[in-house]
Amino acid sequence: MISRISAYALFSTLLFSANIVYGIDLSTGQVLALAKPNAVKDPQSQVAVIDSVVAVVNDDVITRQELDVRLRMVVRQLQKQGTPLPAPDVLEKQMLERMITDLLQAQFAKENGVRVDDTQLDQAITRIGQQNNFQSLSEFRAKLEADGVDFKKFREEIRSEIISTRLREREVESKLLISESEVDTYLVNKANMGGAEEEMHLAHILVVVPEQASAEKIQAAREKAEQAASQLNSGADFAQVAAGSSDAKDALKGGDLGWRGVDRLPPLFLTELQKLQPGKITPLMRSPNGFHILKLIERRNGSAPVVITQTHARHILIKTSEIVSEAEAKSRLMDIQKHIEGGADFAEQARRYSQDGSAQQGGDLDWISPGQTVADFEEAMNKLQPGQITAVQTQFGWHLIQVLERKNTDVSVQQQRMQARQAIGTFKSDEQYQDWLRQLRDRAFIEYRLEDHN
Repeated sequence: MISRISAYALFSTLLFSANIVYGIDLSTGQVLALAKPNAVKDPQSQVAVIDSVVAVVNDDVITRQELDVRLRMVVRQLQKQGTPLPAPDVLEKQMLERMITDLLQAQFAKENGVRVDDTQLDQAITRIGQQNNFQSLSEFRAKLEADGVDFKKFREEIRSEIISTRLREREVESKLLISESEVDTYLVNKANMGGAEEEMHLAHILVVVPEQASAEKIQAAREKAEQAASQLNSGADFAQVAAGSSDAKDALKGGDLGWRGVDRLPPLFLTELQKLQPGKITPLMRSPNGFHILKLIERRNGSAPVVITQTHARHILIKTSEIVSEAEAKSRLMDIQKHIEGGADFAEQARRYSQDGSAQQGGDLDWISPGQTVADFEEAMNKLQPGQITAVQTQFGWHLIQVLERKNTDVSVQQQRMQARQAIGTFKSDEQYQDWLRQLRDRAFIEYRLEDHN
């Protein structure tokens, strides 16, 4: 990414080669190739446009070339899904908005020390490959490249996705407050609903209304949403309209939300969805976030199993921060592990060194149900036999985990309340994440130059 500099300078020198100087013409946003004077005899060939700026985002820019690369990737993805393509200018603007949002999150992550190193990234990509039945990272890479995917760009896309997830967990989900009265109300409503174990496969279009928006901006958002609804009512493909109109993160996947239990849907959505047959769409709905349209793709019975496997575990956490690097946190934890393997008491080591709230209980996490911890922690824990220990890294830092025992148990009232909290948290998180993204944009300097280059 090219850094933006003072508008008083005509060119920002970025790179020198034997005969070429690259720079930005800040009056037009074009990236120029400038031949050194003593290297060129023909003055007409001294300046050539090699790229242009389509958006300025704080101290960074998005170039025409970067936008075109992302457009080619998303067009390939939509074609592979069989989704009709939106009009080129609509898709271009949609992609640019996504890139701006991604860049804002990347900037925020950098400023706040949230990062994903290459080792973590390789582990994540390996897991993606394994989920798609590839035995090794090299085999997965070969398949992607055979399909025309630039592996380096794919890696950075995955890195951005992981950073986005970590930011959401840190800035939104870790701050969610769910009261006991909310849980009580939820369980009562679920009992009164009947068929509460039903699941729905949904697709979604969201047109965001900015926080504290003026009447004009609200009306503009309403008109955009009404235009999308009109296209759908005229028979347009939902995925195509979502790709061109939705502000939601899943827009370029055709708005597909996957399967959602009815207990994970806000009452506003559920009231309309219960009236629909599969294949139909809801009327335009207004929430604090903006305007929504949902498509009910399919229904199914999603009854949860009566018996679950719970794990009694304890852990020691060494957090990473701007002061404590990942390498240093890992080194500290490895020293603790050596002491424990040499006979030191796990609980005592946890009380002395763990930076988790469970430290005073000797790191004891009590009985853990599936889905109750972050995925990396749960995956590592599930591989252990009682008495075994292992180290694993999550977004919180480095953990030393020990499994004490396991048991199969009927779903208890406590478990039901935990599931209720997760369901409430899901739709609260969606709304608050959109709020956080809006606030991020509100604080940013964003200058659009796309129209200058069309």
